[in-house]
Amino acid sequence: MKVLDQKLSQINPIDYQPKFDVNKVIVSEKPSDEAVPMDVLFVGAGPAGLSGAIELAKLVKKERESNPQFPDIQIGVLEKAQGLGENNLSGAVLNPIALKALFPDLKMEDFPLRTQVQGDEVYFMSSNSSMRIPTPPTMHNKGNYVVSICELIRWLGEKAEAMGVNILTGFPADSLLVEGNRVIGVRTTPTGLVRDGSPGSQYMPPTDLTAQVTVLTEGTRGNLTQGYIQWQNLKSKNPQIYALGVKELWETKKVPKGVIHTMGWPLPKDAFGGSWMYPMGDNLISLGLVVGLDYKDHNLDVHNILQRMKQHPLFKQYLEGGQVVEWGAKTIPEGGLLSLPSKLHGDGLLMAGDCVGMVNVPALKGIHYAMMSGILAARTIFESLKKQDTSAKALSEYDITVKNSFIWKDLNETRNMRLAFKSGFYLGGLKAAIMTLTKGACPSDIHVEEDAADPKRLSQADYSKPQGGLSKVDAVFLSGNKTRDDIPTHLKIDKDIPKPVAEMYASMCPAGVYEVNGSEFVINAPNCIDCKATDVLGPRWTPREGGSGPKYRRM
Repeated sequence: MKVLDQKLSQINPIDYQPKFDVNKVIVSEKPSDEAVPMDVLFVGAGPAGLSGAIELAKLVKKERESNPQFPDIQIGVLEKAQGLGENNLSGAVLNPIALKALFPDLKMEDFPLRTQVQGDEVYFMSSNSSMRIPTPPTMHNKGNYVVSICELIRWLGEKAEAMGVNILTGFPADSLLVEGNRVIGVRTTPTGLVRDGSPGSQYMPPTDLTAQVTVLTEGTRGNLTQGYIQWQNLKSKNPQIYALGVKELWETKKVPKGVIHTMGWPLPKDAFGGSWMYPMGDNLISLGLVVGLDYKDHNLDVHNILQRMKQHPLFKQYLEGGQVVEWGAKTIPEGGLLSLPSKLHGDGLLMAGDCVGMVNVPALKGIHYAMMSGILAARTIFESLKKQDTSAKALSEYDITVKNSFIWKDLNETRNMRLAFKSGFYLGGLKAAIMTLTKGACPSDIHVEEDAADPKRLSQADYSKPQGGLSKVDAVFLSGNKTRDDIPTHLKIDKDIPKPVAEMYASMCPAGVYEVNGSEFVINAPNCIDCKATDVLGPRWTPREGGSGPKYRRM
């Protein structure tokens, strides 16, 4: 790919982004003769998918105890990582409400929780000082727990397998198989392709899996979800918007007593975001930085800003003498209620969790919404199977139960808070305060454009890595990424680009995937950790062979 010597006054990312190819995701073909039959298939072994599979298995087991004639429903969970939890990344402070709903007979000490939150501290930071401010009502964490999301996923996976759920790891879903308007299953990606896309010596063809109901639980910026929403024209009041979070896990000599959040420095004033630092037990700290992808400077670099932030006295007092042991990055859907698609169901299909944006940004929470949406999806599916009707009409009950749950109530009350900060930090803060007092009733709904339609200014600001900061190369190593070097490029761009656009991609990617080499734009695809940031603003992300990407252990 060539870098063009072209002068720009600003960058409109959407002008250089390839169109999403719905025809590659929605495949109207008969499944192969060797297709694997399932009754219900969850695509993605995250909190939503595994919770849904467990709840459905429980309901089926209970029904069969009183009604032996009820069929033994085959439940599958498809996961692109080689092992459960390896691609799962989150903050994470957990509201245990959905976990207790899923396992009402277990005690809190039975769950894989790190520490109970002992208090909240929120700081407004300048370059060398910090001022503690009152904790916003949405950010109170009394009764919540710090967790490792990948540990939670492994634990849920064990519970699911013990109940007879088929966990299929190492199988990324490439496309939805459809018959008319009905989803009848998925097709996975092939494996063993070499750099030019041709089959290598280890080649294995795609696998088709069929199901009466397919549940999309593929997490943030899921390809199948994007494809289905466009195919069925499921409009939302707003397009989805995203943030990029970069996270590190540290072994330290000192840990904070409570959870810490900050705003202000090191972000520029017109970038929305903030940081966190959570205690994860003895000598272990989770810290990270989240920045909205509607930031204004074309060369803003979230990874490098995090390295600068770690040198601030507020963080340095805990990190001094410690070492970083794991690193990762992920996009987060931030649009809230107004970005949810008009329907969460279709013929033979449901959607749950982060793939549709069930995240409460002001509360910094999403896991319990994902889990509960999976549980509600399972209950709808169970009733549909009992009636032998998995049509869109039968599955529409899912939308009703979601709208009657705490998911909808919480997201409705905070639906404008993230969007308010499009007006700037101070005016956004004032609007957010009004929304908090009125529980979302005021002001009226705010409408925004997608992140790629938000222009970037050409910036000379210094976002370089500070001396001693973690390099992107070392960061990718700490993510556990062991992707084959000769894997085909799964990041798609269809034309030469001006140098400032290439610089934007290189700065945006926390894993150093993109490089500007003179007049060449280089894509180092094996470095990719599937954060999906450039899928929002630049080169399109497409699924690659199973087991590629990060392998998180304790994040």
